[in-house]
Order: sequence, then structure tokens, then C-alpha cells
Amino acid sequence: MGVLDKAVLVLEATKDGANLAELAEKSGLPRATAHRIAQALEFHRLLARDHAGRWRPGPRLGELGRAAPQSLVSAAAPVLAHLRDHTGESAQLFMRRGNERICVAVAERASGLRDTIPLDAALPLTAGSAAQILLAWEPPENTVAFLTQARFTARTLAEVRRRGWASSVAQREPGVASVSAPVRERSGRVAAAISLSGPIERLGRRPGEHHAHAVLAAARQLSETA
Repeated sequence: MGVLDKAVLVLEATKDGANLAELAEKSGLPRATAHRIAQALEFHRLLARDHAGRWRPGPRLGELGRAAPQSLVSAAAPVLAHLRDHTGESAQLFMRRGNERICVAVAERASGLRDTIPLDAALPLTAGSAAQILLAWEPPENTVAFLTQARFTARTLAEVRRRGWASSVAQREPGVASVSAPVRERSGRVAAAISLSGPIERLGRRPGEHHAHAVLAAARQLSETA
């Protein structure tokens, strides 16, 4: 475990690139130890050298990172189906990609009036309860650009953080309401937003009062696999 802890220190020290002196300084490890671990991580493609010879995160980290969302998507199917069946409304899982949120999994209501969001649909981060979830726990400086165009405010995001869930009414689309909650990794980082959506005539003007508990339960269940 000690070697693993040191390897993580080295990986974190290379986020912005680091030569050996910087690696030792940032990680707090002796130069010889930092060098030995960096070489081992480089051998396994977890680190790579740039044109200046500085260590940076390697390609294998990206490969592993791309595999993780897929496992989350696979685990989401039964959770979304249960949420849909329990509430009678459509359920979705959204993940952030750049300045958008992508619908990576969905369980649609079988019949009747429903909010249909196609799989792989790209929606903005400026409207909707899922967008609020994906931004609420970001550092304030990372949300400024979105809030200038968003249909919610910094105060809204603060309230989302306080209560742990978000709701929206006719924010993304007229006639549609939604409730969302964060799916978290073990580190606590928000990995995705699980959402319930449907027509306002069924969810009402305060959809969280009726459905926040169910959405939060689904988010907690899915967080166990993130």
C-alpha cells in the first residue's frame, strides 16, 4: 500500500507536467524514489514524456477513464428502469462532455404523454435540473461562463448543494419538469446526474416535493458502482 500511495503522489504531481526536480518537490518524495516510480509508471503507459522530457499523464489513464463511464452506463440500466416503474415517469442518466451534457442511458415511460430524450442526445449546461447538478459542485470560477447564459443562477446552485438535488420547471423545454440528483465516485466527485422528467401537468410546479426522495435513492444506489 505504501508503494501505491507513492505512485498516486507521483501521478498527481504530473498533472501539469513535471521534470524530476519538480516531481520530487510536488510529491514530497526523495528524488531517487520519485524517479524510480515515474519510470515504472512510464513503462506501464500511465505516464509519458513530452517533447521537453517532462512527465505527463500517459495514454493508459485515458483508456481506463473511458472504460469507467461505460461500466457506470451498464449499471444504470436496472436503476433507471426501477426509477421509471416506481414513479411512472421517464428516467435518464447524463454525463458532462465539455460544455454539454450527454444522455448516456434512458428508461422511457412505455405509453402516454412523456418527455422523450434520445440516447446520446447532447443538451446544454445552461438549463434543466441535470445541468444544475453537473455544475453545482464545480469551483465557482468554472461556472461563470455558463451562468451568464443560464436559466438559473449561482444562488440556485448553492441551494442545490445545500439540499442535494435539483429541480426545474419549463427551464429546458416548455411544459416539461424534472428532478435530478448527483451520482458520485468514491472520491466524492460528481460523475453523472440521474434525472426524472415528464410533463408539468403530472409532475407539478414543485416536482421535487413528490419525486426527490426516489431520485436521491436511485442516485445513491448508482453511486455504489461509480
